[in-house]
Amino acid sequence: MGKLSKRHKENIAKTSNKIYSNLDEAIQILKETSTAKFVESVELHANLNIDPKYADQQLRTTVTLPNGVGKQSRIAVLTNDENFNEAKNAGADIVGNDMLIEEITKSNLNFDLLIATPNMMPKLAKLGRVLGPKGLMPSPKSGTVSNTLSTTLAEFKKGKFEYKADKTGIVHVNFGKANFTDTQLVENLKALYNSIEKNRPSGVKGKYFKSLSICTTMGPSIKLDLNAFI
Repeated sequence: MGKLSKRHKENIAKTSNKIYSNLDEAIQILKETSTAKFVESVELHANLNIDPKYADQQLRTTVTLPNGVGKQSRIAVLTNDENFNEAKNAGADIVGNDMLIEEITKSNLNFDLLIATPNMMPKLAKLGRVLGPKGLMPSPKSGTVSNTLSTTLAEFKKGKFEYKADKTGIVHVNFGKANFTDTQLVENLKALYNSIEKNRPSGVKGKYFKSLSICTTMGPSIKLDLNAFI
């Protein structure tokens, strides 16, 4: 294991054994520990009391943060020929049908999000092994299966994105960039927390959140008091 840099040691010292009950203070520390030479992303890690192997304990949904996440997603649309113009005019980066499916089969995934019209879903069934691990398989629950392409594309272009809990029940989500203002990051963090809370799986019994923490791409974990959002 390599030696820790002086910068990293100093950052760890600022955050170790501390739990922040004030979000403004936590964000301030977050930005102070964002000392990399590039603009770091800011992430929330929520450890939830769920077991995703059960259907009623899975979390997969979408959210639109008030200040976006500082990244424009590349969107592909899988649909019929007659919908191509609508999808392109609404801002889709890639539009296709059978040829797009062929590219996906070859694992050429030149997009961050895939939207499909319902009639195309049977053709995608065989591509679960390609799209599934990447979190790119369209689903009605996530809003990525739609007949209203213009509306759906407009929402995702505004910053709507999908997130889900991993197989261990932890949600890892970007909620902005380190160069956002403190207010923007607090607003995004609250909106993301509320989204996770609102979409609590029906099978959860008792306490939902085990722990919450935030960090930047290269920064240390900053633990949050679960009462910080009350």
